[in-house]
Amino acid sequence: MKRVVRFFVILAVLAILVFALAGTWRDPWLWAYLVVFGSVGAVAMLSISADLARERYRPPSSGADRLSLRTIRLIALAHLLVGVLDGTRFQWSAMPPALRIIGLVGFGLSFLLVVRAMSVNRFFSAVVRVQDDRGHHVVDRGPYAHVRHPGYAGMIPAAPFSALALGSWASLAIALIYSGLILQRVLFEDGFLHANLDGYATYARRVRFKLIPGTW
Repeated sequence: MKRVVRFFVILAVLAILVFALAGTWRDPWLWAYLVVFGSVGAVAMLSISADLARERYRPPSSGADRLSLRTIRLIALAHLLVGVLDGTRFQWSAMPPALRIIGLVGFGLSFLLVVRAMSVNRFFSAVVRVQDDRGHHVVDRGPYAHVRHPGYAGMIPAAPFSALALGSWASLAIALIYSGLILQRVLFEDGFLHANLDGYATYARRVRFKLIPGTW
């Protein structure tokens, strides 16, 4: 029940922030965006264990990656704030409706891939670390049977699709910075796990692709 209440509180705060920045609550694109976000968020809430939620949102250490989690989250927040201001209040960007529809669909599907990866991998931390305190081992089921980093495969396109859904070219530029940082983390984390997680090198020889099946 606490998780349900927390989820609806977060969703309500997000909605208030978005509509306050937009200066209106009548924009159908913002409602569509919040519906997609809320729907996939509800799936995440129902499919992720409390143990994983603690690791995901309150990791016990900063991890091995020098890129700060706070920086990544601030950039993600910036793309949202700029997207709402640009796409709704000031309308600096001229984004075709077809692109915004593609953005909504792509955002929802990318977000779902992240949730799916989290639901099968209880070690899906927000930081790069070997979780000896949680019995960390290689996970090779679900999407991990096809690529080694399916969560990142969802995160990288999710932010640009989100910017398109918000109708903002400026937000898209920020989102691409976010995606580039996540791609950098993929490369770092893959090398880190090769060196530090038992069984990962063997898994990597069996599942050869990092993000895109049959490609890379």
